[in-house]
Amino acid sequence: MNHFHRYASTRFGRLPKTFSELSDLRREVPWWNQVLDPGSPTLTKWNYIILCTCLVALFLDPLYFFLPVIGAPGCMQIDLGLGIFVTFFRTVADLFFFIHITIKFRTAFVAPSSRVFGRGELVMDRKAIAIRYLKSSFIIDLAAALPLPQIVIWFIIPASKSATAAHANHTLSFIVLLQYIPRFLIMFPINRRIIKTTGVVAKTAWSGAAYNLVLYTLASHVLGASWYVLSIQRQYECWRIECSKEMNSTHSPSCNPYFLDCNTVGKSARNAWLKKTNVIINCDALNDDDKDFQFGMFSDAFTNNVASSDFPDKYFYCLWWGLKNLCSYGQSIMTSTLSSETLFCIIICICGLVFFSHLIGNMQGYLQSTTARLEEWRIRRRDTEEWMRHRQLPPDLQDRVRRFVNYQWTATRGVDEEAILKSLPLDLRRQIQRHLCLALVRRVPFFAQMDDQLLDAICERLVSSLNTNDMFLVREGDPVQEMLFIIRGKVESSTTNGGRTGFYNSITLGPGDFCGEELLTWALIPHSDSIINLPLSTRTVKSITEVEAFALRAWDLRYVAKQFKRLHSKKLQHAFRYYSHQWRTWGACFIQAAWRRYKRKKLAIELAKQEQLYDDMYDMDDGAGAEYEDGDASSSDQANHAQHLGITILASKFAKNTRKGAKKTVSRINQDDSILKMPKMFKPVEPDFSAL
Repeated sequence: MNHFHRYASTRFGRLPKTFSELSDLRREVPWWNQVLDPGSPTLTKWNYIILCTCLVALFLDPLYFFLPVIGAPGCMQIDLGLGIFVTFFRTVADLFFFIHITIKFRTAFVAPSSRVFGRGELVMDRKAIAIRYLKSSFIIDLAAALPLPQIVIWFIIPASKSATAAHANHTLSFIVLLQYIPRFLIMFPINRRIIKTTGVVAKTAWSGAAYNLVLYTLASHVLGASWYVLSIQRQYECWRIECSKEMNSTHSPSCNPYFLDCNTVGKSARNAWLKKTNVIINCDALNDDDKDFQFGMFSDAFTNNVASSDFPDKYFYCLWWGLKNLCSYGQSIMTSTLSSETLFCIIICICGLVFFSHLIGNMQGYLQSTTARLEEWRIRRRDTEEWMRHRQLPPDLQDRVRRFVNYQWTATRGVDEEAILKSLPLDLRRQIQRHLCLALVRRVPFFAQMDDQLLDAICERLVSSLNTNDMFLVREGDPVQEMLFIIRGKVESSTTNGGRTGFYNSITLGPGDFCGEELLTWALIPHSDSIINLPLSTRTVKSITEVEAFALRAWDLRYVAKQFKRLHSKKLQHAFRYYSHQWRTWGACFIQAAWRRYKRKKLAIELAKQEQLYDDMYDMDDGAGAEYEDGDASSSDQANHAQHLGITILASKFAKNTRKGAKKTVSRINQDDSILKMPKMFKPVEPDFSAL
């Protein structure tokens, strides 16, 4: 038993069988002895990395087909700089493949017998993992990871006696094609493993479309590189046939097959042969119609000087050739009568049909997924327009419906959030609701007084509410269905106190305010199970702008109130009274009525004081008149008494008039007060914060 098994047996008393036990064990075992979970995030990331490595490797291998070039008239050579470049990056890709093999030897698998229910049990025995891997896909992975082209081009071909460019081209092309098959095959299990773990290869629609486009471009790249190497082979075949015709005594100097390799350029024998040979002329693709040898579909490589061009120009021309013929299914190819060339064209037609159909189908599916919601919204909007025309709704009502549909699409993009949340487990739904709503609910001053547990219960039952401008959220006298907690926008809350004449109160509510507080009073009434009728709204709430809010429905609020005793505390009672606009309106009206009573009482007291003063002055006037009638004063005092008498008479008359005016003023005030008396503002029903 290895170190991992000994440690696992010591830690658990047995081998771990669940994913949680495996995760706990991995935190304590050194990384070089760990057995990996096939569904872990680390292994999922590695699968994406090895998938990208496979794509890079499939792109690099066809570059070996561009190594043979036309170096001089009548000869072929190997592009050494391109060979070094491709060898370096292919060696890096091979290292990733070997790392992938090592990881697969340490990746646990699910026992087939345990897949009856759930994810099954993991097999942690490294020996069992190795045996299963060796019997399944080890051979293919090893064949894909071996650096065969590097060994051939840098070791085998230089050591051979006939190390010509043509021989190197034939051998290298065969090795690359042979190893290209396992490198292509290992993509499928990696692709399936990613889909099994994450559900999709591409997480977004655009990345999925790009992934399929890369695959199609890769197919064009392989086709263009194959066309190029076959063109070089076709040119060399023509040189070889013509050279064999000059290999006799009748032609001097005689042609040597080594002259077709650019390593002999500059030698005297080749120079002499090049001056008198007809190989160059007879193998000129420009004069293809006048000769027995036909280049067929490969003539463009020589008529356009592709074979002798620099690598960037050569590569992009071949890529364009591959894309053009894959898209057109090879319809523009002019072939010869050779069976091999005709077979190659048939393969191009079939591959073009398959790959192009696959590309269009997948890209259409990915792109349609991005516009599916938009198309649903367009259909819904068209149905709404037809329904409104059929029902002959007035134009202003039609405009309001259009505004609401457009606003709902802008806010939600057609996603039914409530349905998504209901499909999730309770704990996960609770965490999501807490993340979405808790910070916004805390902005409501009344809720800021509550603890986290009570807020979690409220957040769990909040639903989103969207309203456009000039919409009545609730009307005065209608049953209150929900409490609204405003997040964005403004609403107008007004009341006439039950339709009383001469009374109107209006306020503006913004973010952080709430309406529908009658529900809280209703929810806290003792023995509320027997109460079925919802409370009537005391205010009319109308949206001024577009409003986003969270709604707490009546029965959800009653459930929260029944379950949590903390909602009955005095602290919440005072907070509710302070932040409730219904209570604020009642308080303002109560203070206003008390102030009016105080002013009337003060005015009555002042008038009474003035009346008492005038009465005292009138009594003084009566005493002065009696003294005047007795005539007891002397003649010198008579003049003073006469003057005093006149003043007294005037004061008496003024007092009488003043008293009459005061009585008229008091009666007029009382009459006006009875006529203009404000209707009584009843005190709101107070929630019972003390008991259920």
